[in-house]
Amino acid sequence: MIELGLSRIALLVKHTPLSWKAIHVAGTNGKGSITAYLSALLKEAGVVTGRFNSPHLIDRWDCISIQDQPVSKSVFSQVEDEVKGRDEKYRICASEFELLTATAFEIFNRAHVQVGVVEVGVGGRLDATNILKPQDVLVSVISKIGLDHQTLLGQTPEAIAGEKAGIMKEAVPCIVDGTNGSSVLQVLHEHAKRVKTTLSVINPETAPHTMKMLEPFVQNLDMAPHQQANLLLAIEAARAAESSLRPKKPVDRSLDAISRVTWPGRLQILSLRPLLGYDITVLLDGAHNVQAAKSLAVYVDQRIRQQSGSVTWILAASKGKDLLEFLSCILKHHDDVIATAFGPVDGMPWVEPVDTGEIVQAARRVSEEIKITATKTVEEALCGLSELHHAAPVVVTGSLYLVSDVLRLLRARK
Repeated sequence: MIELGLSRIALLVKHTPLSWKAIHVAGTNGKGSITAYLSALLKEAGVVTGRFNSPHLIDRWDCISIQDQPVSKSVFSQVEDEVKGRDEKYRICASEFELLTATAFEIFNRAHVQVGVVEVGVGGRLDATNILKPQDVLVSVISKIGLDHQTLLGQTPEAIAGEKAGIMKEAVPCIVDGTNGSSVLQVLHEHAKRVKTTLSVINPETAPHTMKMLEPFVQNLDMAPHQQANLLLAIEAARAAESSLRPKKPVDRSLDAISRVTWPGRLQILSLRPLLGYDITVLLDGAHNVQAAKSLAVYVDQRIRQQSGSVTWILAASKGKDLLEFLSCILKHHDDVIATAFGPVDGMPWVEPVDTGEIVQAARRVSEEIKITATKTVEEALCGLSELHHAAPVVVTGSLYLVSDVLRLLRARK
């Protein structure tokens, strides 16, 4: 289970002061993309950079990167064992994520990074990563906020915004996604006043000069609107940290790095040939809440449905998600659905897939015309594509853990 609170992580990192500065990123959607853009920009500028994301994608250690390269299994295991030893010695009883956070921070120390780009796990105020002190943080970033983890964070976007705002620190500038709703922005503004920090609200419409600079990348990379907003936040955060880091090259002259950023599992197009033996191209996206589903639906409707009216969806979800609202955002009457379940998640035993029957029922409530099948495993779902009409494009979504299973299967067959 997810256990929020700072008391255990405080004990775990008590004797390991940080030798690096942090850029701390919270939000419901877009955090991973923002951290990927940030680390690429800073690396290009000559700053030795670490990155900590959650959850991991394929292997448990790929959530920790140095200079945009995942750390090795041996390095991860060595440091993790030391952290676990500390946990046992002092009887801290830290959670899995707290152990992982402490492991990432220690790896950053040993790699002598100048800056660590740190993604919040859940929420912000009581997340283990928020053990970062004001003197440790160069800039905070808050991305798009929506409904997710309501049982832990609150039942409204405003309540969740209050939890995300908890990463703000006195005198540490905070960059906020200006495409958030006005009530969410109001919560963030009020919190910034209370903790005595400055808030910069950024969106493509209010930053025409920067967006003009980014036009070649937006066009060449065919960026969706939410991707553009994430990129803009990353650039503004890098600029805010620039004076403290004193990079070898200015951030604005490091923008070429954007074209080399890859963020697997987010609007990722790939072929299933290694698995199936023949070519089927799929869109892989880890959307797992309603806000992300709406962004994915816009992308699919504008870029995919225009070629073929129907879409084949391979879907899985974690327990506790609002399946009906999620599926209502993405499904159309003549679509096909293959409901499936992801496998066990390494290091996260509390994460469980929803029963495929619930996905089937929710999809039927969206439309009786949707053709629906169910499989026990992700591999069966992918192999089942041969029984459907190949003309329809395929989208795999509903969970990052489903995305991970697909990527893991493809890696094993290469």
